[in-house]
Amino acid sequence: MININSLFGKLLLTIGITGSMSACSVNPHQSSAISIVQQGNFAAGGKVIQSAGQFDDKQLFKPQGQTLHGDHASVFYQIPEHARPYPLVSLYGAGQSAKTWGTTPDGCEGFQTLFLRQHFPVYVVDQPRRGQAGQSTLAIEVPATTNDQAWFNMFRLGQYPNFFKGVQFSQDSTALNQYFRQMTPNTGVYDEQVISDAMVEILKKSGDAVLITHSQGGGPGWWTAIKSNQVKGIVAYEPGSGFVFPENELPEPMPSATGTLSATPVKMADFQKLTKIPIIVYYGDNIPTEKNAYAGQQNAGQDNWRVRLKMTQLWVDKINQHGGQAQLVHLPDIGIYGNIHFPFSDLNNQQIAELLSQWLHKNKLD
Repeated sequence: MININSLFGKLLLTIGITGSMSACSVNPHQSSAISIVQQGNFAAGGKVIQSAGQFDDKQLFKPQGQTLHGDHASVFYQIPEHARPYPLVSLYGAGQSAKTWGTTPDGCEGFQTLFLRQHFPVYVVDQPRRGQAGQSTLAIEVPATTNDQAWFNMFRLGQYPNFFKGVQFSQDSTALNQYFRQMTPNTGVYDEQVISDAMVEILKKSGDAVLITHSQGGGPGWWTAIKSNQVKGIVAYEPGSGFVFPENELPEPMPSATGTLSATPVKMADFQKLTKIPIIVYYGDNIPTEKNAYAGQQNAGQDNWRVRLKMTQLWVDKINQHGGQAQLVHLPDIGIYGNIHFPFSDLNNQQIAELLSQWLHKNKLD
């Protein structure tokens, strides 16, 4: 990696609160400037495929004999002055990109900047076959599907077109426009193993790190920790799938209004690797605990998260049963209300960041 400090002197980034969509809170204990001593981007993992035949430089775009580099992750990193020892390596959920961790839909600072202010090196990842890592070795149709309202419900902003009362999301139409425009498609088949393989390669560059995962990123996060001993802790926001259990200790499948959630079997030796690191899982608000909990107002998006919250509790219990140190935090249970599926970019994301900071400190990961 390039040491910008040694080549050009430190980069001084002045981060202003420029959003006009909402009043962004400013931490009075922090300077408005962030000193970055190193930053850059790189590709990690992936493979090369080749077409049969002989390359003909007179017919450049015939595939014969040519190669394609694909299935890698794309990573942007920043290392601040007085960096803490463990970087935060962040992986988003379904339909998202590294943009997830940046400026919030209402124009405020996201986790990427909030944790740079706390002197954590930050690595934001575009996973293989998504975002800036879109070069796939397997073709997939990318349809133009009209489904914004489905995501509004699924991500628990409310029951379209109405927002939930007290929701921690700006109800300004400009913020909702920005939120919808975060969505981005897969450009190839989704594959947890391809993603986690790339994550392992990222850690070889970042060094020992804490994984920050969201939603669909939860599954690849567990696999990364199984495959690499460089994962020193995992923070998972609302994992949505890929819950790994010992192959002989699987919970029953859980039906919901959006389909059935099933656990993923793994060998006990692999599962036990997850018991060696601290893990915390956060879920937000407006998740029913029972099917049809909101009589006459069933929202399939809410019911989707009902079973995921329930599965997470079983998963945390199983980790701890085998000697681990996992924790589930349902934010309403600790008096924090209104968070949607993206608590780290909600109106109260500084409060959510502080919870994470406290957990990192408690586990000596800061």
